[in-house]
Amino acid sequence: MNVPPWFLETIQGRLEEVAARIERHGDFGQVRGEEDAAFAALFGSVDVTRIPEFVEWEDKHYIRQGLQHERLYLQGLQDGVQLAVGLLFSSGPFERETPGKG
Repeated sequence: MNVPPWFLETIQGRLEEVAARIERHGDFGQVRGEEDAAFAALFGSVDVTRIPEFVEWEDKHYIRQGLQHERLYLQGLQDGVQLAVGLLFSSGPFERETPGKG
């Protein structure tokens, strides 16, 4: 099933809007604070900006992770649309095919 580009752009916009709202949510701030504290404990005595290999790895790691999450989201969306269309156009609600029927 090919998804039209305008639909993907709309979904991307919605994803960015929701991500921005999540960033501003109070619970997320607490988690971010805990993450910052754990990072400081791990790298407190190391100047990470002076380790180019680490910075390069970190950039690539977050890019890969972002792409993976985006693809998972889009696949879930496509699966959901296919399920909804299948249910809308089925002859009965949650009808199961039985062996031997056409």
